[in-house]
Amino acid sequence: MADVRPVKAGWYNVFRPWTLHGAVVPVLIGGAVAYKDGSFDVLMFVLVLIGGILLQSAANILNTYGDFKKGVDTVENETRSPELVTGTLKPSSVKKAGIACIAVTCLIGLVFVWHVGWPILIYGLLGVVGAGTYTVCGSYKYLGLGQASVFVMMGLLMPLGTYCVLTGDTFSWEVLLLSLPNAFMITAVLSGNEMRDYEEDGKAGVMTLSQHLSYENGMRLYLFECAAGFPLLLALIIAGCAPLCTALAFLTVYDLYRLVENSRNARTDPHAGFMLVPLAFRMNWHFGVLLVAGYLAQLCALPLVM
Repeated sequence: MADVRPVKAGWYNVFRPWTLHGAVVPVLIGGAVAYKDGSFDVLMFVLVLIGGILLQSAANILNTYGDFKKGVDTVENETRSPELVTGTLKPSSVKKAGIACIAVTCLIGLVFVWHVGWPILIYGLLGVVGAGTYTVCGSYKYLGLGQASVFVMMGLLMPLGTYCVLTGDTFSWEVLLLSLPNAFMITAVLSGNEMRDYEEDGKAGVMTLSQHLSYENGMRLYLFECAAGFPLLLALIIAGCAPLCTALAFLTVYDLYRLVENSRNARTDPHAGFMLVPLAFRMNWHFGVLLVAGYLAQLCALPLVM
């Protein structure tokens, strides 16, 4: 990864707090629909948010540990995860930190069981298994299942789980449909990660989904996942499944434009390759926040001016 400024090795980079929108946006979506349905407990919402962030953190931390053990992270590509390959942190400490995040999430889950009953365990157990076995134990990342897991676990189950905690209902079609655009975008972040690391993963024998494709087709998949949320949201608005004000999220089409332009040089320009992930992060964060803001604006503000 020449010409890419290396990150500072340490716990901050291991936790990757700039990625936590992946947990925040789904919780916001589930919470917004629960608020509309008249079931919103601030304390429970905050606990769901903390639990989601801890699960995302656990996945980030254990990914660092798993990639080091697998030989994916090396001194040659230390610009992305230098903590273990440079000896700044011990592998055992990183592994324990990931397990601790999962353990605290499980304790929070007990509060949810007390609050709404046993059905919430469906979402809780799937979330813990998804985060805990990403690159350790089952290590399904290396079987090409990472993107599918992110789409289902974070894109769909996390907002549905949030709604379940706040309302006691195990399922909502509105939450599911409203979550679909974000599900594609958060999956695109992982797709960008796989494309950024395409050469290194290939050398290490890590068979992510992108590794099963040519570089060109992997990039097409990345761009499809980045863009799919826009026509999906439009279809939901036209069908009456999403409020008109959620169209506020279309302001992020400029983010999509920048992302597409960057992707054209990603294979030959190290900086452009590196930016595949941050640009997808930024678009997903902007799109998700504006989507929820538009949803709540239609619910709370629009009736006051009509």
